[in-house]
Amino acid sequence: MPATGVPQYRRLVAGGMPAAAAPALLPEAADDRGPARPPSGGGPSRRPAVDRDRAPVDTHDTVTVSLRHGLEAVDILRLRRACGAVLQSRNGATVSFLVPAGTSATWHLPGSSCTAGAQLPPATDPRWVMPPAGADCTARPTDAWVLRSALCEAACTLTAGGLGPF
Repeated sequence: MPATGVPQYRRLVAGGMPAAAAPALLPEAADDRGPARPPSGGGPSRRPAVDRDRAPVDTHDTVTVSLRHGLEAVDILRLRRACGAVLQSRNGATVSFLVPAGTSATWHLPGSSCTAGAQLPPATDPRWVMPPAGADCTARPTDAWVLRSALCEAACTLTAGGLGPF
């Protein structure tokens, strides 16, 4: 049992994620339903089946952080009325923020990782921290710069409260 008051550090792997955590919104494995366009020789086209419960993969990127850090950032973003859709991972260790597509190419913030593409669960999934909203239940992304600012502020708040580094 670790000593009280001693910070416990988790070993990080590539991308700044804890070794046991995996991003909640990674695209699923490549499917074998065939190409969307016919082969060059013509013939009937085989279009992949459309799953109406899931959003397209390339419309969002995801920024994944530890649970405590992410929930603090959600509070900050909600106070600013700038929080988009947020999803907790299956194991409950991380939180993933939806950000606009293309963010992963320029995202560099220690303690977080940004993954291109996302498979979104239905709006009724209980893992949503901030679910898709509106009449058509669309997942609204969080502005990447606003999220970066909130994550930095959350890190400062947690460190000042004795809950960091994480």
